[in-house]
Amino acid sequence: MRYAYADCAAADRRLLAAMRDCGSEPRVAAAARALSRTGEHGALWIAAGLAGAAADRERREAWLRATALVAAAQLASMGVKRVVRRPRPRIPAREPLVRTLGRHSFPSSHATSAAAAVVAFGALRPAVGRRLAVPLAAAMCVSRLVVGVHYPTDIAAGAVLGGLTAGLGTAWITGCGETGRGETSGSGGGTGGGRHG
Repeated sequence: MRYAYADCAAADRRLLAAMRDCGSEPRVAAAARALSRTGEHGALWIAAGLAGAAADRERREAWLRATALVAAAQLASMGVKRVVRRPRPRIPAREPLVRTLGRHSFPSSHATSAAAAVVAFGALRPAVGRRLAVPLAAAMCVSRLVVGVHYPTDIAAGAVLGGLTAGLGTAWITGCGETGRGETSGSGGGTGGGRHG
């Protein structure tokens, strides 16, 4: 068991070092920095959820619930970090490309919020989830390796945490939309004739 853990940790470090080397290319480094910064505290995904609530008025409540799940996943990752307290990686002769707000790396909060957004927003707009959220979330996860502030296992754990958190709330998201439509149609049957005529 001990040897298996040592092998896993060594592979973790090797993969991180290889990804960090990709940041030697200026354009790759710039893109990784941009993705990392927009993902701080789940800001990109929370903004996207609020934008969805503003644009899709019929499902406004569902978008707000989905956004709340993303925020909840972000908070959950921060709580796990305080318990696990895994230090940020240090790669010899390779400085991180961004500064971090915290000292602990497990799990990646960027990966957590990104995976939560994919699941939560995908429940509302599956096509958008597949075509936009999934590639963007994947790029954001990779960016954290390229900038050198997370191990691959941090990313994997964050993705699992975010996906599970949002997955557990999917019925809560979609249920409010169905309830809202049912109430609207029900009330419309009694009084809607005069209002929509």
